Amino acid sequence: MILSDADILRRLEAGDLRIEPLADIDLQVQPASVDLRLGTEFLEFQRTNIPCIHPNSEQEVDEYVTETRVEEGEEFVLHPGDFVLGTTIERVAIPEDLIAHVEGRSSLGRLAVVVHATAGLADPGFRGKITLELSNLGTAPVALTPGMRVSQLTFTELSSPAERPYGPERGSKYQDQSGPQASRVQDDTEFGDRQGRLGRQERLDEHASTERTHDERDGRDDRHDDREARETDRDRADRENRESHDESGADR
Repeated sequence: MILSDADILRRLEAGDLRIEPLADIDLQVQPASVDLRLGTEFLEFQRTNIPCIHPNSEQEVDEYVTETRVEEGEEFVLHPGDFVLGTTIERVAIPEDLIAHVEGRSSLGRLAVVVHATAGLADPGFRGKITLELSNLGTAPVALTPGMRVSQLTFTELSSPAERPYGPERGSKYQDQSGPQASRVQDDTEFGDRQGRLGRQERLDEHASTERTHDERDGRDDRHDDREARETDRDRADRENRESHDESGADR
């Protein structure tokens, strides 16, 4: 069941659903959703010449993004083809019997601005600001102003509360985020724990060092063989010279 405005207001008043701060509750609470406003922080993705980004490399992911803060009254211009991470002003806390859906506003969609690529859900138990995956699919730059209503949340009631909600027990990576958060996919269990990643990197470094040692040894061996070959050629020439000299002496 999707919550209506009356259901949302009732949950907000009871305190089990929290969305703070709401600047204008009458404006932001829609018939079946809540409008959220754009924050001042953005993570921009750098153009890079490296072959690819390895999702399990925290260093590569961190180097891929830079943080930008827009002062109050200024604009953030989203150019065609750009993709940035933004954040909401509001901090939300989802109870264990609800799931929230992050949606864009129609007015921005008609300007070809979308607010999420794949992260369209806020799980039961989630707390924090919503990271927005903003992109411009159009052909003209669009100016975004912090404080503008940029996205909306709808809420669906579960058939029963989640037994293992989003949070520390699940190792949830984005709990209590306070701004736009870059990918933490490297913390996923399929990539192993941090020590495992460090161990793999150490093995890679050791392998590279071994390869360099082998190359240096091979280079020394090649130089040694060349030197022996040159010495053999000189010995052969000296022997031929001596033999030629001996034959000349015998003729005399």
